[in-house]
Amino acid sequence: MPEPRPPAPNDIRLRKILDETLVAPHWPDGFTMRCFEHGDAQPLHALLTEVFDDGTDGPFDEWWPRISGDAEFDPALCFLVIDAKGRLAAAALCWTRAFVKDLAVHPEARGKGIGEALMWQAFNAFRDRGAPHVDLKTNTVENAAALRLYERLGMVPVAWEG
Repeated sequence: MPEPRPPAPNDIRLRKILDETLVAPHWPDGFTMRCFEHGDAQPLHALLTEVFDDGTDGPFDEWWPRISGDAEFDPALCFLVIDAKGRLAAAALCWTRAFVKDLAVHPEARGKGIGEALMWQAFNAFRDRGAPHVDLKTNTVENAAALRLYERLGMVPVAWEG
């Protein structure tokens, strides 16, 4: 399935080869990970809207049918991190083709290693499904901190077409 939009200036596609370098995710104290459940759609949309703040997801009533109706959506590949108060602190929404569509960590939960743990969770899940690699796209200017995380995890640039 092609990307929904052509890459913007400074967008880059990164890849992690799923080899023996994979480690288990480490969840910080007070945070737990679980997969998407029926009532999680609105909190997930709210988190993505707050973190990305670019308006591309649109209102919930447009976003959710688009996401849930996509052939690449699998609730088992949507990893949610819940804080000690039961709030959604972070999420990794992945497509079945071994692509991390969205990685979002609430500003109050940043700097604790949650994004890294979510990425290890995604890598391991896709390795278990037999994928040879995981891809994502990011922007080298707007998401410089995310780019540093991805590079630290061993992700390398590949051609946009994959």
